[in-house]
Amino acid sequence: SHERICQYIAKESDSLVVSVEYRLAPEHKYPAAYEDCLSATQHFLQHLQHYGVDPARVTVCGDSAGGNLAAAVSQTLAGSSHLPRLRAQILIYPGLQALDFNLPSYQQNRGVPLLFRERAVFYSLQYVQGNTSNMEEILEGSHIPPEMRLKYRKWVNPD
Repeated sequence: SHERICQYIAKESDSLVVSVEYRLAPEHKYPAAYEDCLSATQHFLQHLQHYGVDPARVTVCGDSAGGNLAAAVSQTLAGSSHLPRLRAQILIYPGLQALDFNLPSYQQNRGVPLLFRERAVFYSLQYVQGNTSNMEEILEGSHIPPEMRLKYRKWVNPD
């Protein structure tokens, strides 16, 4: 489903884009998808010569949950000294935080298709725990202890 956009990004960024098929929630909860993407990327980076790929041209990319996975793989590999460094990460509307679904961007876009606020929470819960039993708690923002909210307010806040 993403082949054309991957080809476009590869061409426009003069990079190699690796598209990984990973296990999906709710059948496969976290960290299955992350492990699949990390394993595939590590394997690819270890065998670049076999594929005739310039190590300086490898980029990871993802949209939505795939954007989250691309960011996580990039962060994991950033400290690796035994693999080539990734050239870049391309994140297209990535799911990067689940601390607060009441930030201005969620409020401003709450009724904008494709990914309504409630749907974002629904899919996030499917990915992490395989059920949506505490969806209302998360929509209200009561799932985060006050001390954690204080700790991360520098990065996640309405301002």
